[in-house]
Amino acid sequence: MARRDYYEVLGVPRGASDEEIKKAYRQNALKWHPDRNPGDKEGEDRFKEAAEAYDVLRDPEKRARYDRFGHAASAPSGGGFGEYAGFDLADALRAFMRDFGTGGFGGFGDMFEQQSGRGGPPERRGNSLELRLDLTLEEIATGVERVVKVRHMRACSTCHGTGAREGMKRKTCAVCHGSGQVRVVQRSIFGQLINITTCDRCHGEGTVIESPCPDCGGEGRRREQSEISIKVPAGVSNGNYIPIAGMGDSGPRGGPPGDLIAHIQEIEHSLFLRDSDDLFVEVPISVATAALGGRVEVPTLGGGRAAIDVPAGTTAGKLLRLRGKGLRSLKRSKPGDLIVRIDLATPPKLSDRGKKLLQEFDQLPEAKPAAPRRPRDDAGR
Repeated sequence: MARRDYYEVLGVPRGASDEEIKKAYRQNALKWHPDRNPGDKEGEDRFKEAAEAYDVLRDPEKRARYDRFGHAASAPSGGGFGEYAGFDLADALRAFMRDFGTGGFGGFGDMFEQQSGRGGPPERRGNSLELRLDLTLEEIATGVERVVKVRHMRACSTCHGTGAREGMKRKTCAVCHGSGQVRVVQRSIFGQLINITTCDRCHGEGTVIESPCPDCGGEGRRREQSEISIKVPAGVSNGNYIPIAGMGDSGPRGGPPGDLIAHIQEIEHSLFLRDSDDLFVEVPISVATAALGGRVEVPTLGGGRAAIDVPAGTTAGKLLRLRGKGLRSLKRSKPGDLIVRIDLATPPKLSDRGKKLLQEFDQLPEAKPAAPRRPRDDAGR
């Protein structure tokens, strides 16, 4: 399966407390446990996915890294959270036993009590929404605040999210008695099997609306357009995203809202090439400057200029470095560098005097080129 946002997997907002995350994991683990869904490959994947999400969000350090960088969070090796992506069924079952065992969430007795509906039906969380932020390299260098327009489902102002007509209230479902679930007992030669399903009458909400709100039709929410300000820190790159808690769709009938996820998209620059926090630019110099050395000006991001010393005898392709002239970093205190790649500018046309001077130079012993040699490969060998 494609990797989903961990908060979305567990169905909690990004500001959820440790207890809320723990409770959400328990609900997911119980719902998708292989013993309850024999032969269901999707259920097994959801069970593993929930265990992976909880393994990150239960740990303050891992959660902080994930909140900042998402799945692309950088470990020293650059692997990010890739070590958690391989959560197999055995790992997920061990995590389940660890958290549902004698020292975890209260044991299996409590587990089945919750599934029977004694704790009441869970609220239905709204969908998380996604958008793309196209940023120039100049905006990435300094950071920027963007105001975006988003169409999302928000709580109905008429019924305040209840879905019921003014003066009316939602009533407890007469079929499931407010649990949102129905227990069906079946007997077989292997014994008694209890199957717990979502109530068809209230669709798992535990309550029903006999007189719906005329403005939202009982949904408890309506589509609206909002202007949302997004602060983008300096140094972001493709693959980073910024979560705005609670600005996705509101949940049906008073359920908690999802988040708005802004994905960063860097616009290709016409002059500079980016590699992490470093910038690269190619600067042509004259043959005389390459041979004699000298000081040349190079462009910097934002329209400025900086001087760099070119050593005598510089050849085409040589890399020179200007420290601290790259981009600010999300991970390091020091900015990156501006790396200048030297190119030799060969005049397309020469005057008679220019031709004569070059011909005279070409007769000097030091102008004789080196012998042919085997090209080096991309690895520099």
